[in-house]
Amino acid sequence: MAKNLTQILKEKGNTVEMLRNSRIGMYIYPVVAPEFSNWRTEQMAWRHSAVLFDQSHHMDELIVEGPDAAKFLESLAINSFANFGVDRAKHYVPVTPAGHVIGDMIIFRERDDKFVLVGRAPTANWLRYNASLGKHDVKLTHDPRSPSRPDGKEVNRVHYRFQIQGPDAPKIFEKMNGGPIPDIKFFHVDWINIGSKKVQALRHGMAGAPGLEVWGPYAEKDEVREIIVKAAKDAGVDLYLVGARAYSTNTLESGWIPSPLPGIYTGAELQGYRDWLTEDSYEATGSIGGSLVSDNIEDYYVNPYELGYGIYIKFDHDFVGRAALEAMKDKPQRKKVTFEWNAEDVMKVIASNFVPGGEAYKWIDLPQPNYASSSADRIMHGDKVVGMSMFNGYSYNERCMLSLGIVDADVQEGDVLTLIWGEPNGGTEKTSIEKGHKQAEIRVRVSATPYAAEARENYAESWRTKKA
Repeated sequence: MAKNLTQILKEKGNTVEMLRNSRIGMYIYPVVAPEFSNWRTEQMAWRHSAVLFDQSHHMDELIVEGPDAAKFLESLAINSFANFGVDRAKHYVPVTPAGHVIGDMIIFRERDDKFVLVGRAPTANWLRYNASLGKHDVKLTHDPRSPSRPDGKEVNRVHYRFQIQGPDAPKIFEKMNGGPIPDIKFFHVDWINIGSKKVQALRHGMAGAPGLEVWGPYAEKDEVREIIVKAAKDAGVDLYLVGARAYSTNTLESGWIPSPLPGIYTGAELQGYRDWLTEDSYEATGSIGGSLVSDNIEDYYVNPYELGYGIYIKFDHDFVGRAALEAMKDKPQRKKVTFEWNAEDVMKVIASNFVPGGEAYKWIDLPQPNYASSSADRIMHGDKVVGMSMFNGYSYNERCMLSLGIVDADVQEGDVLTLIWGEPNGGTEKTSIEKGHKQAEIRVRVSATPYAAEARENYAESWRTKKA
């Protein structure tokens, strides 16, 4: 008989231990080839020429429509819908009654009564649960992300989703459109041509360079990709298709933390939600990896102020978590930063794996050493924990290992702290862990977010550029 999350948590007894020992394996960016050229060249291309990201498979898509669609969605978001017109997009962030982040998605308003949300499963699950309560006149259509390991089976989605970006991307836009494209404002949507097809396009960007995100029926995916590639060739642009290995690292330069742990495992007000979540849900099967070990699952939660989303919070509407966020508003908060890893310390960790019979540190995989659904590594100042590293990777553009995370309010940019890499006691039962590794101390310099100057200087004003 199928179990729900409540039953699983009761059976396991310790939520942290359950998630730290989950055997779901690596968090995979599915279906898309790991590399098309090589991940170093693909990383450089979004900085120096142009890239094509295939975003068709790694995100859930949720369509919300009906007379109460806007009211329903706003009641679950820190965002205001006061200026949210048709053909616009927002970074949509829901929180728990206690003010902890559940996740985030990009939300598109296609009509007054129709919205499309794209992102990781936790937010989609939360919206599906709340719709099931029957308090709003809405209809939801859920297209979950593609299987992590399809094993040769055919994979289909409702929509393909591509992003084209880089300094040379505008030349491709004009060529594939058959002339200049409309002047689309940041996070606005308009229609453009891709050959003979009219498609919707979102003005976007991930690492600071100009970008458009385009989407349409999945059956047209291959044809649309071929038109884009040909347009780049005709425009004399070196367009690089980006594989799954490089794709997931672009956020290290732009500063978005994609995988905070959903703060839903505690709180009496969320009991109904935990009863609704199934044993195969993201929340029940996900994993925590890293050196931060606590008996209190809430030590892994974050609030929107800590992630830099304070500018999104608008108290012009009632929403789940409003009272908690109002109480937090004027209190000191941890803050999001980039950690620049010391190269000598990184090389020491890697070198230990080349000593026959020696005791090796936890392997650092390149370009991305994340080995769990959510990462949580201790950031130390002496013997004191002052932060948490949450998403790691190597940037060939910057020639260094970076990670994104949060630190105490009094930590300053330029401070040198210590990241504890690897898990205690030789590791947990996660299949992504090599047993018997030892922990390492890696010096990290607290750096700006976004780390890439291109992103800091050229992004439209947003959470990336404006301090909450």
